[in-house]
Amino acid sequence: MHIAIILIGLTGATAALILFFLAKKFEVKEDPRIAQALELLPGVNCGGCGYPGCNGFAVACVKASTLEGLTCPVGGTALMKKVASMLGQVADESMPKIAVIHCNGTCQACPPTNLYDGAHSCAISSKLYSGPTGCPYGCLGLGDCVNACLFNAITVNPATGLAEISEEKCVACGACVKACPKNIIEMHDKGIGSHRIYVACANKDKGGIARKACQNACTGCMKCVKDCTFNAVTVTQNLACIDETKCTLCRKCIQGCPTGAIHEVNFPIKNQNIPL
Repeated sequence: MHIAIILIGLTGATAALILFFLAKKFEVKEDPRIAQALELLPGVNCGGCGYPGCNGFAVACVKASTLEGLTCPVGGTALMKKVASMLGQVADESMPKIAVIHCNGTCQACPPTNLYDGAHSCAISSKLYSGPTGCPYGCLGLGDCVNACLFNAITVNPATGLAEISEEKCVACGACVKACPKNIIEMHDKGIGSHRIYVACANKDKGGIARKACQNACTGCMKCVKDCTFNAVTVTQNLACIDETKCTLCRKCIQGCPTGAIHEVNFPIKNQNIPL
C-alpha cells in the first residue's frame, strides 16, 4: 500500500515537472506594449472599437503596422494620439461620432392604435407585431437601447414615447445601434461645432401612407433634393437621406421640408442676425 502511494506521488511529481518545463519552453511572451496600451484605454470594454474589449483593441494596435482605421470611440482622437505616441506611430484625425435616432413619431404626431401588453422589450415586441402605432418603422420606446448603453446616454421621453440621446454622455460606442431591432439608430459625425442635420424618419412607405401613419414622416416628396444645390440629399425607397460628406449645413432642406422630418442640431437661433 505504501509503495503504491509513493509510486503515485513520484509519478505525479514527475508529470508536474515535465509540464512545467514544457510550459516554459513553449511559453508565448506577450509584448509589454500591450499592457502599456491597455493602461491608456478607458477599460469599459464597450466594443465600440470593433474588438472584443479593450484588451483585444490594445493587441490590435500593437500588432498593426499602422493605426489607420483603429479608433477608440470613448477616448477619441486625444486618446489615440497617446497610444500612437507610445507605439511610435501616427493617429488618424477622425471626426467624433454620435448616435442619432431616425424617428420623430411622437405620441401626438403618431398616436397609438393599439396597446401592447407583453414583455418590456423592443426585441421581443418587434417579433410579435409591427408596433403600437400605424408606423411599422418607428421607435418602440421600450428601452432596449437604454439597457444596452453603459454610459447612461439614452433615455425614453415619457412625453413623446421616443428614445433620446444625451449629447454630453454619448461616446459613440454603438451598443444602442446593435440593440435596436428597428435599425433606426445610426452613428453620425458629430459635426464641426456639433452642428448636424439629419432626417428624423425611417419610414419607407409611399408618401400618403407614411403621412397617414405619422404627421412628421418623410413623404419622399423630393423638395429637399430640389432645394439642395450641393447634391447632398437623395431619396431612396421614398425616404430622404443626407450625405454628410457633401452637406454644407446651409439648411435649405430644413426650411423647405413640409413635414419637418429634417432636423437641425446645435445651430444658432434664426433671426438674430447671426451669420449662418
